[in-house]
Amino acid sequence: MVHILKNCIADTLHLFFPHYCEGCGVDLLDRSTIVCYSCQQLLPTTDFFLRKNNPVEKSFYGRLALQDAGAAYYFTKESLLQHLLVELKYKSNTAAGYFLGRMMGYHLMTATNYSNIDAIIPVPLHKKKQAMRGYNQAEIICEGIQSIWNKPIIKDAIIRTSFSETQTQQNRINRWQNMNGIFALKNATKISQKQLLLVDDVTTTGATLEACGAVLLSAPGVKLSIATVAYTS
Repeated sequence: MVHILKNCIADTLHLFFPHYCEGCGVDLLDRSTIVCYSCQQLLPTTDFFLRKNNPVEKSFYGRLALQDAGAAYYFTKESLLQHLLVELKYKSNTAAGYFLGRMMGYHLMTATNYSNIDAIIPVPLHKKKQAMRGYNQAEIICEGIQSIWNKPIIKDAIIRTSFSETQTQQNRINRWQNMNGIFALKNATKISQKQLLLVDDVTTTGATLEACGAVLLSAPGVKLSIATVAYTS
């Protein structure tokens, strides 16, 4: 009887508050996701988490001493993936970030070279920017990852010490210059002697990840890997 009642309530809510796929607009019965199965299959998977010497890992050669690095998807313009990232970063659609994190979680849990990760670190936002946005998109992605791949998230080991405008329109040199000295360790003891996975939304020049990763590696005994949702060359 309780099961029937729950189904009736769910059906009624769905009637008045339909739930649509962010990709194709089909009416989704499953409210736990925002992208239908067919659209999920169209996301451009990289398989980088399974491949050593992949393009993301190579982009950090000579810059950071990493164990592994990868991205779940290729970034392409005017795509479903770009739509989801824009929804997350600029339109307060945290469900988009949680979904992308869950997809990353499935990729990471099958990658044996990431099995020794002790904790996940989201790239921090400056407290002013986080207050303006209402959340840190990297933290939302990490929460999605954690729902599939049971690893602790450490949010307060490293902080962003200066506020910077969006780097979307900046060239490679300006991005590196803007990142100089903007991160600092807050609680080194929380990460000492741990294998960490640093997480962000997109890898482009890698300037933010490099600056953040260098500070994490300054803590005693830290080993570092990097994972992002998307990769764009």
